[in-house]
Amino acid sequence: MKIGFISLGCPKNQLDTEVMLHELLEAGYEITPEETEADIIIVNTCAFIESSKKESIDNILDVAWLKKNAKLKGIIVTGCMTERYREEVLTEFPEVDAVLGVGSIHKIVEAVQSVEKRGRGYASFCDRDCVALGGDRVLTTPPFWTYLKIAEGCDNRCAYCAIPYIRGKFRSRPLEELVEEAKQLERLGAIEINIIAQDITRYGLDLYGEYSLARLLRELTAATKRPYFRLLYCYPDKVTDELVSEIRDNPRVLKYIDMPLQHISDRMLRAMNRHGDAAMIRERIAKLRREIPGLVLRTTFITGFPGETEEDFEELCEFVKTTRFDRLGVFPYSREEGTPAADFEDQIDEQVKQDRADIIMDLQARISSENNDRMIGKTVRVLVEDFDPVSGMHFGRSYADAPEIDGKIYFRAARRIVPGHLVDVKIEEALDYDLCGKAIL
Repeated sequence: MKIGFISLGCPKNQLDTEVMLHELLEAGYEITPEETEADIIIVNTCAFIESSKKESIDNILDVAWLKKNAKLKGIIVTGCMTERYREEVLTEFPEVDAVLGVGSIHKIVEAVQSVEKRGRGYASFCDRDCVALGGDRVLTTPPFWTYLKIAEGCDNRCAYCAIPYIRGKFRSRPLEELVEEAKQLERLGAIEINIIAQDITRYGLDLYGEYSLARLLRELTAATKRPYFRLLYCYPDKVTDELVSEIRDNPRVLKYIDMPLQHISDRMLRAMNRHGDAAMIRERIAKLRREIPGLVLRTTFITGFPGETEEDFEELCEFVKTTRFDRLGVFPYSREEGTPAADFEDQIDEQVKQDRADIIMDLQARISSENNDRMIGKTVRVLVEDFDPVSGMHFGRSYADAPEIDGKIYFRAARRIVPGHLVDVKIEEALDYDLCGKAIL
C-alpha cells in the first residue's frame, strides 16, 4: 500500500504529520509524494480561521477526484477540522473513509488498516489532553532547519481564537525529552531549530510552577554544539527579564522574537481578552530593543475585530508607523463559531476588515523597504537553502528571517554551494521584502 500525505496549516500541525509518517513507515507502508500513485491519502487539516477551513475542504474535494480518476481507494482526514467537527466530516463528505481527531494521531496505522479491510466508517477521537506529545518523526523540512514543538494546547482564551477548543489545555513537554530531541535533530544535521507552541513563553508553568523557557534554552544549548534556536509565538506579558537576558547573552539564541500583539487599542485588547494593556506592550518592546542589540521583532495584528472604531484603527496605524516592526503580518478578523467574539455585537463589514488590513500592510511595505535599503553594503551570514537555476542564484535566510514566513536573501556565488552551509553575503540590492547580493567566499 502506498500512502500519500497532504499537510495543511501551521508548523505545529506539520509536526503531527511527521509523527504519523514515522508510524506508518514503521508499520511497513510506503509513502509516496505522487498523489496519483497513492492507494490512501491522508489530509491533515487546519481549521483556525474560515480561510483555512476552506483550504482544507478544497483539498479534500481535490483528493476525492482521484477516487474516480486514479487508483485511490481511501481518504483519511485528520487534524484540527476533524477535531472541531468530528463525525460531521464523515457525513458531509461521503468520499471520506476515516477521521481522526488531534488526540488520535497515534491511531493512524489502525485507521489505515481499517480502511484497507473494512472500507468506510472508522473514527477516533481520543482525549486531546492525554495524547502523548512528541515521538519519533520523519522530517518534512530540510535536515538543516526544522521545528521543535515544546508544548501543545493553549490556556490564553483570546476571545477570537478557536485553538483552546480544538487543541485543548496547555501542556508542556518535559525538559529532558526536548533536550534529547534537539540532540537527535543535531545528529540529523540541524543548524537552525525553530521553537514552536501555541505560546512558548508559558512553557514549564504546568510542569515546574514557573515560566521556564529561559531554562530550556540554556539546557538546549548546553546539550548541543551547533544548532541556533529561534523563538516563535511569544506572548508579551510572559516575556520575563530572565528570558530577555538569555536571548541577549546566549550566542546560539537568534536575536529574533515573534510576538503576536493583535492590537494596541486598550479597548480592543480588553474585548479580545488579551493579557496586558497598551502600556505594557510599549514597555516590553522598548525593553527588548534596549536590552538586545540587533533584535528583529515580528508581530501580527487583527483588523476589523467586533466594535473596532475608526479611532481604534487609527491608533493601530500610528503604532505601526512609530514602532516600525521588522516583520509584520495582518489578518482580517474571522468570525469563528464557538468563540466568544462570534456572538459580539458590532460585527464589522467584511470589506472594511480587508481594507483595514490592506492599509496596515501598505504601511509595513514602506517600512520594510526602508529597512532593507539600509542593509545595502552590509555583510550578513546566510543559511543556504537552495539554488535557483532560472536566475542562476542561490537563496537562503539570515537570522532576521524565519522559515516559510519571512523574506529571502538571493545571491550570486563563484561556485555552487551545498544547501545547509553558512556563507557571508554582501548585500547589493534591496527589494520590498527580499535582499540580493554576492557571496564572499
